[in-house]
Amino acid sequence: MRSLEIRPGVRITSDRCLVLEEGPTVVLGDLHLGYERALEQEGMYIPRINTDSICDALNDILCRYEPTRVVLLGDVKHDFKRSGFEEKREVRRIMTLLTEAAQVVVIKGNHDNYLQNIISDMGLLAVDYVDIMGYRLEHGHSDSGVRPVIIGHEHPSVRIPGSVGGGLKIQCFVHARDDGVIVLPPFSPFSSGNDLVLDKACVMAPALKSSDFANAEIYGVTDMGIMKLGTLAELSDVSI
Repeated sequence: MRSLEIRPGVRITSDRCLVLEEGPTVVLGDLHLGYERALEQEGMYIPRINTDSICDALNDILCRYEPTRVVLLGDVKHDFKRSGFEEKREVRRIMTLLTEAAQVVVIKGNHDNYLQNIISDMGLLAVDYVDIMGYRLEHGHSDSGVRPVIIGHEHPSVRIPGSVGGGLKIQCFVHARDDGVIVLPPFSPFSSGNDLVLDKACVMAPALKSSDFANAEIYGVTDMGIMKLGTLAELSDVSI
């Protein structure tokens, strides 16, 4: 299945975005534009496909869900430092695509230093959070304490080991239902994911770390659609 309602009016999708019925509103995070350039500065050269892939995916999402509002849940850009010309161009390209189709709300992530300098003349303001349908939407690198909350930042994935080596790594949505915490997977195709394990020290997002994440519901994002994988505790005993 392409999408699944996990709370009233809240749907997660295999398009790596969440859809709130008010609007409707599409929520996605962690684009990390400029990722290739940052790697090149460290001596690693990869094809410049991140922004093109994101544009194609966003076009599909805009056509499929026809949102009146899009919320970017932080880490729009990758480099912590001031942006070079190429990164600015990539950010403005994405913002132009979105603003021509919907109202855009930009949440500031921990990578988004100087983002406001790039988008200010486009009539956009990078904010710390927005509240929609009773949900606090924030990036997730810090925790406002407001619940229920929808965050990114964690780049969640799970790894299912193979019985004779290898295994399967799946990016995922995380829903700590009793604690009111929903975590989105990254939208960037280059983000491999942070493997969730039953160790609080390995969890990055404070809101997820403070929740009963062992019993959080895990929903895998695959080419076949959204897959219910059970809880993190249950997955820790699974192998393929």
